[in-house]
Amino acid sequence: MTSRGTPSRFLRSVLQNGVGRYVCQLKRVSIIFSKKAQSSLGVRDFVEEGVMDYARSNPGTVVYVSPQSRCVPKIVAEYLNGQVREEYVTSKTAPQISEILTKLTNQSGQDIIRIRKPFHTDSPSIQGQWHPFTNRPPCIGPITPQKRNPD
Repeated sequence: MTSRGTPSRFLRSVLQNGVGRYVCQLKRVSIIFSKKAQSSLGVRDFVEEGVMDYARSNPGTVVYVSPQSRCVPKIVAEYLNGQVREEYVTSKTAPQISEILTKLTNQSGQDIIRIRKPFHTDSPSIQGQWHPFTNRPPCIGPITPQKRNPD
């Protein structure tokens, strides 16, 4: 927590993801809907048309489809770090559900918080951050705007 009361952290990758090969952090998706309720109409359409395409394009993610009676339609996403996210998809269409699943697939499971600064190192340099004028010889003098010739 910062003095402003909002949580923050430095930018970092999950388990050094991307250093070797990319590992999708989403391990399990459960699509829960009602067989007869009107609010589950879009979910039923997605299950009939789009769930196989999603499963083929994400082979590292297990997809469970569970029809239950008298329940609110939702998507439950479980990540490798143990986080569980629930997205309620009441009265959503099949393309909207596909967008929600894509969003959940691209997330890491960590809480979305404010990033303190775009760069961070565990062993900082005593010289400071590099910029184009770091090693500029002092004899050249300061950079000034060029003067125009009044022609």
